[in-house]
Amino acid sequence: MSEAANIVADPARQENVTRILDCAERLFRHYGYGKTNVADIARELGMSPANIYRFFASKVEIHQAVCGRMLGASYKMAYEIMHLPISAEERLRRYIHAQYKMTLEVMLDQEKVHEMVIVALERDWGVIDKHVNSIHDLFAEVIRDGIATGEFREQDPETASRCFGAATVILCHPQMVAQCLAKTNRAMPDELIDYAIRALK
Repeated sequence: MSEAANIVADPARQENVTRILDCAERLFRHYGYGKTNVADIARELGMSPANIYRFFASKVEIHQAVCGRMLGASYKMAYEIMHLPISAEERLRRYIHAQYKMTLEVMLDQEKVHEMVIVALERDWGVIDKHVNSIHDLFAEVIRDGIATGEFREQDPETASRCFGAATVILCHPQMVAQCLAKTNRAMPDELIDYAIRALK
């Protein structure tokens, strides 16, 4: 197991890990994941590839850590929206709109970032499953609030959260968003969100 897989207690070590990830993300975004290797990252940082391998076992592990940071930013956005002092319906609506906007702007407008995400999805990393589960937990929390206030009907919040996620995934999944953008026979974002929320009522 690489040193990056463990909790980094040494501030200097953590600083090196952060520098490597910052540099890797910058190169992935500029040249693309496929065209960037560990030697490129090392050269950009003015260190040897062997030094990079002290912190990460492979380019794949670096990529996984970079994607983990991106998912962390996505979760932070979701958490903040889901805890706004507004109705449960409006929280769900705002989150899906915000995630759709983020997917369009970050994942699709920046083609190289999209490549990084597609590679991660194809590898079916546990970090992505963990993120999906965390989002479903937030959905369940909001749905539970909506049931308590009478906005939503009585139902199992965990089941409802998974169904709501499945119903709106086409607005959040980079590949699905990319494939549906130019299609005229797909539901519009507002139509899909309205439909999913009506199901909760």
